[in-house]
Amino acid sequence: MELGIAGRWALVCAASKGLGRGCAEALVGEGVHVVITARGQQALEATAAELRALNPAVEVRAVAGDITTAEGRAAALAACPQVDILVNNAGGPPPGDFREWDRDTWVRALDANMLTPIALIQAVIDPMTARGFGRIVNITSAAVKAPIDILGLSNGARSGLTGFVAGVARQQRVAAANVTINNLLPGPFDTDRLRATAAGAAAKAGKSIDDILALRRQANPSARFGTAQEFGAYCAFLCSVHAGYITGQNLLMDGGAYPGTF
Repeated sequence: MELGIAGRWALVCAASKGLGRGCAEALVGEGVHVVITARGQQALEATAAELRALNPAVEVRAVAGDITTAEGRAAALAACPQVDILVNNAGGPPPGDFREWDRDTWVRALDANMLTPIALIQAVIDPMTARGFGRIVNITSAAVKAPIDILGLSNGARSGLTGFVAGVARQQRVAAANVTINNLLPGPFDTDRLRATAAGAAAKAGKSIDDILALRRQANPSARFGTAQEFGAYCAFLCSVHAGYITGQNLLMDGGAYPGTF
């Protein structure tokens, strides 16, 4: 399927690895020019080089920095001639017991997983509506749909973003201008984040990481973890000309793990 977005510009956050990288790869494959961001410059530059090799016809710009700061956001936005596509993404806050979290811990989680995406949406949405095209995809978490007790920081911050998006996406001046905002909710994907949480569970249970990962695979109806490539393909479709009638949605990708009908 021709997605109709070749020549567009995308800003993809936290794109040096994992799901963010999967999204950047899929967009580059469709002929989209990308600005990718992440904190670690070495990994980011390596990813940028690989993206350029994937499609020499597109331009790939790498901006290392902390997207949760005003300076980091300004640098990323300045590198993008125009943001036709925004993929908001940030690593999830650490798991734990809510009794141990102070205000500063909560503020860090909110900055990364709620306030930063909102600030970037605020920066790009009016130019998008003026041009008559825009696609915003927020990578959140399946925990928005089915909260996980030890991920209270993520449950809270990402649910706040979800509520915000639900209102803005349905503003007629946004939706009628061919600007969509949707949330992608990943379940268990084969990423560094999943392996880090598995390592913690393994240490607590006195088992190997491989044992924990095997148990988690078998607990999923698909008997596997998702891949960054299939996640990126879904993201690219949401950014396409064919997805203009999809907005304000929370789209779950979890191999069927969520047990509900709705």
